[in-house]
Amino acid sequence: MTAAPAAGAEPVLAAEAPPPFEITRVFTETRLDSWLAVGLVLAAGLYLYGVHRLRLRGDRWPVARTVFFLGPGLGGIASVTVTGLHAYDTALLSVHMVQHMVLSMIAPIFLALGAPLTLALRTLPKGPRARLLAVVHSRVARIYTFPLVAFTIFVVNPFVLYFTDLYRYTLEHVWAHEVVHAHFIMTGCVFFWPLLGLDPIPNRWPYPGRALLMLLSVPFHTVLGLTIMQSSTLFGGDWYPSLNLSWADPWDDQVVAGGILWAGGEFVSITMLAVLVVQWVRQSEREARRIDRDLDRQEARERAAGTPA
Repeated sequence: MTAAPAAGAEPVLAAEAPPPFEITRVFTETRLDSWLAVGLVLAAGLYLYGVHRLRLRGDRWPVARTVFFLGPGLGGIASVTVTGLHAYDTALLSVHMVQHMVLSMIAPIFLALGAPLTLALRTLPKGPRARLLAVVHSRVARIYTFPLVAFTIFVVNPFVLYFTDLYRYTLEHVWAHEVVHAHFIMTGCVFFWPLLGLDPIPNRWPYPGRALLMLLSVPFHTVLGLTIMQSSTLFGGDWYPSLNLSWADPWDDQVVAGGILWAGGEFVSITMLAVLVVQWVRQSEREARRIDRDLDRQEARERAAGTPA
């Protein structure tokens, strides 16, 4: 039996508690009627339409970018919000924590590597392209994409959610629960786009500064995960015990949830750092080739002028 929702609240869970969690239910409980599912389909359609327009005029678009954006990017979001996991995200804190990791730390990385802004700028007509550039370079965008501001939002966000009554509120209200999903995606994009993204956005730091910021984000996820594992109170108050799930213990599940955040946070951070190092090396190689070409052109000009190189 579920906990009684607050007055005027729309309960997230149905009157009956969900059945025991099984992997097969990830597929059997899939839903396609949420606003997020519509948004994912729309985003995928617009991206593919942009790639199609480039090909029609003979321009090339890297296949890897399309795979990143549609696969781990949009597909990652769908895997934790459209599949059967959604039936358990308010019944198990561990499932919610998997959603947290994917929506804020995994999917945004691949969305950024898909370079959707670059694709839009190459395919939009002159008027919409100018408006998009105005938004990207607006004062609000500059503030939110400034690495230190984005870092602060990314780090503080989970502490505000889990250590206040806000988390319980999201369990009791459908709209708040959906807004949290969208907020996770937005905070992840704001943090990762300036660090790993390929789009032309302002406030992009040099690679050493980006690597330092990534390293600084690791301890915060470790602290948060360990705090959740060692907490003497249940997150969400009596919400999880009131579900009376015979197949899950709220205390054990909270320990698992903290472990997911701790281990997953470190794994994702190391992966991010590896991606950044690869980008750094490639940028250095491109710069070295550019310098070589400049030197070759300078030598050719000197020889043409009859001056010894």
